[in-house]
Amino acid sequence: MGSLAIAPDAVASTANKSAKSSKASSAKQVSSKKVRAAKPAARTTRKAVVVAASAGAAVVAAKPTFGQLYGLHEEKDPLDLKSSVALVIDQDTNEVLFAKNSQAVLPIASITKLMTALVVVEANQSLDEKLTISEEDIDSEKGTRSRLSIGTTLTRGEMMHLALMSSENRAANALGRYYPGGLEAFVPAMNRKAQSLGMYDTHYVEPTGLSSRNQSSAKDLAALVKVAHGFPLIRELSTSKEYQVALGRRQVAFHSTNGLLSSPSWDIGLQKTGFINEAGRCLVMQARLAGRKLILVFLDSTGKYSRMGDAERIRKWLSSNPSALAQPSMKVAS
Repeated sequence: MGSLAIAPDAVASTANKSAKSSKASSAKQVSSKKVRAAKPAARTTRKAVVVAASAGAAVVAAKPTFGQLYGLHEEKDPLDLKSSVALVIDQDTNEVLFAKNSQAVLPIASITKLMTALVVVEANQSLDEKLTISEEDIDSEKGTRSRLSIGTTLTRGEMMHLALMSSENRAANALGRYYPGGLEAFVPAMNRKAQSLGMYDTHYVEPTGLSSRNQSSAKDLAALVKVAHGFPLIRELSTSKEYQVALGRRQVAFHSTNGLLSSPSWDIGLQKTGFINEAGRCLVMQARLAGRKLILVFLDSTGKYSRMGDAERIRKWLSSNPSALAQPSMKVAS
């Protein structure tokens, strides 16, 4: 199957339109066959809702992900992953060990925050500077809530910790807002960094990942993970399991969004999760498995715990049959 490049402003209602090609030189056009394959699924979903409503049932249709709209879940793989996009590479050699739709360009949700942290760290801004949450940090995209109320003041280091560990959206937005020149300078800096890393399928419009217009491919995200892993601070904060901060007179505990950090079966050096409806469940990690340092990317996974389940499938497969990793049969629609 060819690579999938989804237009930045695509939404569920555009399922019947042709997909636009990625502006990046390395991205390929969606085949007309793949676009047509996505249409019946969208129509079926709408029809089911109409029938149920006419029968008096209270039905709320689940919003399809971009991957579902464009038929990526139709691609099968030997491990029966629930993620429509997956990539496993050797961190040292860049050898592709497993690939499934790895060039598809999709929304990446809070995986965005890895680039946010990278830009902040490389700007050498003081981790001790106090940042204050303002109305500008409220999520107007999805209406998500936050325990960081307006007026909350934390250090830049604390904001970065909460953004990477517990995917705090207001903290991530504040990091961008306090960048020299504000968000108007920060977002272009994110895109320049992506280009400098060869992430030509990647585009950012804001620092949290709440916008579905923040998009990338698995191969681009693997490059980001590799670079971000080189920064001890990002490794430490992203793999933290719990962190307490003072919110007014209270000490409030925040927790990691990645349960695999608590598993003795995993040696994780860096991680980030993500979720919005358009992106599905997403996960990127650097981990040591079977004696190898690997980078794992899972995008557009269906089910609350399915991305973690896919990571476990990869781990068990590698542990039980490491020689199979290099077999071409494991590289599906890359």
